[in-house]
Amino acid sequence: MELPFLPLFALTFSISILFPHSLSVKDDSSSSPFPPNFLFGTASSSYQIEGAYLADGKGLNNWDVFTHKPGSHSYSLFSKTFIVYIGKKIQWYMWLYILGTVTDGSNGDVADDHYHRYKEDVDLMEDLGVNSYRMSLSWTRILPKGRFGKVNQAGIDYYNRLLNLLLARGIEPFVTISHYDIPQEAVDRYDGWLSPEIAKDFTYYADVCFKNFGDRVKYWITFNEPNVAFIRGYRIGIWPPGRCSGSFGNCSVGGNSEKEPFIVGHNFLLAHGSIVELYRTKYQKIQGGKIGLASHTMWFEPISNSTEDKMALERAQAFYMNWFLDPAIRGDYPKEMREILGDDLPPVPEILKRLKPSIDFIGVNHYTSYFVKDCLHSACEEGGLGSTRTEGSALTWAHVDGRTIGKPTSLEWLFIYPQGMEKIVTYIWERFKIPIFVTENGVGWKESPNLTINERINDEDRIDYVRAYLDALVTAMRKGADVRGYFLWSLLDNFEWTDGSSIRFGLHRVDYDTLERTPRMSASWYKNFIALHGFGPATKPLHSQE
Repeated sequence: MELPFLPLFALTFSISILFPHSLSVKDDSSSSPFPPNFLFGTASSSYQIEGAYLADGKGLNNWDVFTHKPGSHSYSLFSKTFIVYIGKKIQWYMWLYILGTVTDGSNGDVADDHYHRYKEDVDLMEDLGVNSYRMSLSWTRILPKGRFGKVNQAGIDYYNRLLNLLLARGIEPFVTISHYDIPQEAVDRYDGWLSPEIAKDFTYYADVCFKNFGDRVKYWITFNEPNVAFIRGYRIGIWPPGRCSGSFGNCSVGGNSEKEPFIVGHNFLLAHGSIVELYRTKYQKIQGGKIGLASHTMWFEPISNSTEDKMALERAQAFYMNWFLDPAIRGDYPKEMREILGDDLPPVPEILKRLKPSIDFIGVNHYTSYFVKDCLHSACEEGGLGSTRTEGSALTWAHVDGRTIGKPTSLEWLFIYPQGMEKIVTYIWERFKIPIFVTENGVGWKESPNLTINERINDEDRIDYVRAYLDALVTAMRKGADVRGYFLWSLLDNFEWTDGSSIRFGLHRVDYDTLERTPRMSASWYKNFIALHGFGPATKPLHSQE
C-alpha cells in the first residue's frame, strides 16, 4: 500500500514522540515497572459517545432531559467567590458557573454515534493495542422506564454485540453500571437520588446487567464519581437536577445545598451496598468477577506547613473523596465529617457495615490538584470553594502567592501537577490497602477553529501530560501501591457534559460534522508505549487478573 503524503515536520515530529528520551519509565518490556497482568486501556461513557438517544426503544435519562430543557441555552450565570493571594494582597475573583445549560448549545443526541459505529471504534482500540476498555452501560437503553417497565431486548442485544466483539479482539471489558445517568422515570416518580427508592431501581437494573453480561464482564463499577455528580447536581446546581440554595447558586427548581448532598449521598451508599450484596450472594462465585467504585480525586497541597493547613488537607479529602470511600470500605464516615457535621450526617446504611469492605478495588479518576487553606481556625470569606462548614471548612483553589499549583491548560479547572498522581495514589493505598485501578486520567482543551488538520492532531502537550502522570504513577507503585491498571480518558473526543463538544480529550479527533475519527499523535505514542512494555491483546490472556 502506498504511504500517504506527510509533511516533513509531521514525520519528524512523529519519530520524536514515538520514541521519547525523557520518559523515566524504561521504554522496553524487560525492565517494565508494570506487572504482567496490568491493564492498559482507554475509557468512555455511554451518554458521552453513544448518541442514538431514542433509537431502538431507548428511554429518556436525566441528561437527555437536562440538555433539552427550554431556555437551557440562555446562559443564566451565578457566581461563587474564591480568594487569590498575590503577595500580601487579597484579590477577589468570581468563579462563574453556567446554570442548566451546555456552553456550546450541544447535547448527547448524536455525540460520536458510537451506537452505530462501535465496530469502527473497536478497530481503533485494537490498533492501539489496549488490553482493556472501560465503558458504561446506558441505563435507559436497557430499562427505558427503570424498574417500572420492561427490559429492552434491543439494548441487551447491542451490548452483547459490543462485549463479544471486544473479547474477540482480546480486549477486557471494564464496565460501569451507571456513569451519571439515571432514568428520567425515577426523577419524575420520586425525585431520583433524593429518595431511597432509587436503591430499588439501581439494584433491579444491576441484576439485569449481571444476569445478561456477567459471564463476560469480570470488572464492574457500580457508579462513576458520586462526589462529582452530587456536588454539581445538589450543591452548586450546574448538573441535573439543578438543585441548590443560598450562596451556592441560584437554582430555579429550589434545593438545599447544606443538606441535600448528604441525603443523596446516603441513598447512593444504600444503593451501592444493595448492588454489591446482590453480586456477592448471587453472581460473584459463579461469574468470578470483581466489583468496585470509581471516585473523582484531587490532591490538595497545604498552603503552609502549619498544623492547621495540614489538617485542612485531611478535611478536604474527607468531604470530597473519603465521604464515599470510607463508608464503602470501613463502614463509617470519615471522622472529620462526623466531628464537624455531627447529627446532620445521615446514618451509614447498615448494609455497608455488614459488607465492609463493599468493594474489591478502588477506581481512581485523577486529573489535577489544588491548594488548600484552613478555614476552621482562621478566617476565610464565606463563598470560597470548600470554605463552608458542610464542605469541611477547607478552602481549595489553584492560585496562591502569584503562582498556580501547576502549568495551566485551556480548561480553567485543570492544572498540570503530575506529582499529585503519585501523592493521591500513595494516600489512597496507605489509607485503604485495597487494589487500585486508575480508571480515568487525561487532558483536554478547547480547539481553535482556525487550526489546520495537522495542528489539530499534533497534541504534544497531551503526550507530555500522560508521560509525566504515568511517571508519577510508577513512582507510587515503586513505593508499594498496588495499582493494577491505567485507563486514559478518552478514546474519542466526546460530549463533555455542560462543556458540550467544545472540550476535546480524545486520542482520536472527531469531526462533529462528518463524525470522522482521526488518530492524534498521542494515539501513536500510547500505542508504542503499550507495545514497548510488553502488553496488548497478543501478549495478555483475558481474565488473568484474579
